[in-house]
Amino acid sequence: MNREPRIVITGMGALSSVGLTCEETFDNLVAGKSGVGRITLFDSSRLPCQVAGEVKGFDPKNYMDHKKARRIGRYAQFSIAATREALAQAKLDLTAEDPSRIACLVSSAIGDFPMLEDQIKLFFEKGQGKVNPFTVPRVSTSMAAGNIALEFNLTGVSYGVSSACATGSHSLATAVMILKLGLADVALAGGAEAAICETFLESYAVMRALSTRNDEPERASRPFDRDRDGFVIGEGCGVLVLETLERAQRRGANILAELSGIGMSCDAFHITSAHPDGRGAAQSMSAALQSAGLEPADVDYINAHGTATQVNDPIETNAVKTVFGERAYQTPVSSIKSMIGHSIGAAGALEAIACIMAINAGIIPPTINLDKPDPKCDLDYVPHTAREKELNVVMSNSFAFGGQNCTLIFQKFRP
Repeated sequence: MNREPRIVITGMGALSSVGLTCEETFDNLVAGKSGVGRITLFDSSRLPCQVAGEVKGFDPKNYMDHKKARRIGRYAQFSIAATREALAQAKLDLTAEDPSRIACLVSSAIGDFPMLEDQIKLFFEKGQGKVNPFTVPRVSTSMAAGNIALEFNLTGVSYGVSSACATGSHSLATAVMILKLGLADVALAGGAEAAICETFLESYAVMRALSTRNDEPERASRPFDRDRDGFVIGEGCGVLVLETLERAQRRGANILAELSGIGMSCDAFHITSAHPDGRGAAQSMSAALQSAGLEPADVDYINAHGTATQVNDPIETNAVKTVFGERAYQTPVSSIKSMIGHSIGAAGALEAIACIMAINAGIIPPTINLDKPDPKCDLDYVPHTAREKELNVVMSNSFAFGGQNCTLIFQKFRP
C-alpha cells in the first residue's frame, strides 16, 4: 500500500526585529529581548501608535544587485535575503536541480503598502505621469515569490497565498500539499512583510487594535496580560526549504524537523473577530492533530497566535482548552509576538522557524511582559524567562481576520 510522503524541513532563513538570521533571531527570543521600539521609518508623531518591531541594520545590497534592490519593495528584499540563508543551510545547489521542479510559495498579506501610500500621495500632488512605473509589481502580494523565482531562476509552481495574519502558515501548508501531490520536488515557502507606514498603522488604529503604549515600546506587546491594549506591528520574513523525506535522505540533507500535520478552518463569523467560543481555532488545531496522527497529550509546546488584543487572547486560550481538556494546563504556551511584534503575513513563517529551533535546542522562548496575568487567560504561558524542555511535538497557531485559521505540527525528526 502506498503511503503519503513525509515532509521535512532542510533549511531556514529569517529576518526579524531581533535579528538578521535564524540564529540571531532565536538567540534573542530565548534571551527575552524585545525588538519593539519607536518607529524610525517615518515620522509617526501624529499617530496614536508610534511603536513597531522594525528590522534593523538591513542593507539589501548585501543580498542582491543594487539595481534590483532599487526596483523591488522592502518585503521582497527581505524574501530574497531569507531565501539565501535557507538555501545555504539546506546546502541546495540550484545549478544541479531542475528549476521546473522547485516551487516558490513565499507570500505576503499586504505587499508594498508604503509604496502604494507614497504613489497615491504623489499622484494627487503632482498629477498624471509622475507615478513610479514599478508601482504595480512592487505592490502585488505575489511578488515575494515572483522576485525569488527571478533571482534564482525557478520555473516551477510559484504564487503567493494571502490570508491576512495566517498567510505564512497557509503558505507552508500549501507547500506540503504541493509536495505530496508530486507537483514539485522542493518547495521554498514562508512569508514576508514590510508594511510599516502611516496609512497602514492608522487603519489598524481606528479599529483600536494597536497598542498605544508609546512611552514604553519594549513593554507594549503584552500577550495574555491583563493590561494588554493591542498588538504591535512588526516586519520581517521567514523562508523554509521543504522536501519529501525520501528526497532529502537521498541527497544526504541535514533534516531539521518534520512538518507532520496541517489543519485549516474558517470561523465564518465576522470580518475581523474570531467566533467568541473559539470554535474555528479549535477545529484548526484538531484537524492538525488528526493530520499528524497525534493526540493532544503528545504535544509538548504550543506556539500561540497570541497577538495581545483584548479579544483574541481569551478566545485562543478557550480554544486550547476545548481541544486539550485538562491537558491544556500541563502544556506550555508562549507568544514570540511579545518580542518581535505581529509581522502579519510573515508571522506564521517566523513562528514556524522558532518552533523548529526550539525543538532542536530543547528550549521554549518566553512570553515577555506578562506581569499581570489575565484571569481569562489561565494557562502556562512561560512568562518572562525561556524554559528548557525536551520537545518532540510542537504546535503553531495562526488565526487571521475573516476567521482564516491554520495550525501546523512540527516534530523532532525520527527516521
